[in-house]
Amino acid sequence: MKERKNFWDRNAGRYDRFMRKDGAAYEEMYELIRPVVKDKTVLELATGTGLIAKNIVNAAAHIEATDASTDMIVEARRDNRSAKLHFSVQDMFCLPYAEESFDVVIVSNALHIVPQPEKALQEIKRVLKDDGVLIAPTFTHAGNSFSGKVRAFFMKRVGFPLHSRWTSEEYLRFLRQNGWTVRKNAVLKASFPLTYAECVKLEV
Repeated sequence: MKERKNFWDRNAGRYDRFMRKDGAAYEEMYELIRPVVKDKTVLELATGTGLIAKNIVNAAAHIEATDASTDMIVEARRDNRSAKLHFSVQDMFCLPYAEESFDVVIVSNALHIVPQPEKALQEIKRVLKDDGVLIAPTFTHAGNSFSGKVRAFFMKRVGFPLHSRWTSEEYLRFLRQNGWTVRKNAVLKASFPLTYAECVKLEV
C-alpha cells in the first residue's frame, strides 16, 4: 500500500494534465455513468483528483469520493463547488461505512494497480446494497498495441504501480470469478483500451 500511496502523493499535482489526453474516452464514460447514478447515493473509490465525481455529481443525490492519497484529496477539494460531493482519505480495503450503505460504487482505473483486487471487490460488495451497481472501468493493458506496451514499460520505470495486466476479456472474467454479474460492458478508445464494466452482485 505504501509504494502506491507514495507514487500518487508525488504525482497528485500533475494527475489532471496526464488524464487530459484521454478526455474523449472519459466524456463517453461520464455519459454511461450519469443515468446509473441518477438520484442515487454513490461511493467512489480511488477518486484521485475527483475528476469523475465532479463530472457526474449533478446527476447523483450524494457522492462520497475517497482516495488513499492525502495529496490527491487535497487537490480534489480545491475546486469542489458541490454540496452533494464530499471528499475524504480512505483505505478501499477497510472502509468506514456500514453494510449496504450505497446504491452505486465506482472504482475507476484502480483494480489493476492494487496488489489484491479481489479483496477490494469483497469490501465493495459489503458496502453496496444488494440491488446496487458496481461501475468498474479499468485500463486493460494486456490487450494493447506495441506502442501501448512501450508506454506501460516506461510507466513502470517511473514507479507506476501496475499489478495486474488484463485483456478486456480477462478483466471481465476476473469480475465474474469474484461474484459479479457483468450486465453491461464496452471498450472505450483511450491511451490504453478502457474497459467499462457495469456489474451487479451475483445471485447465489
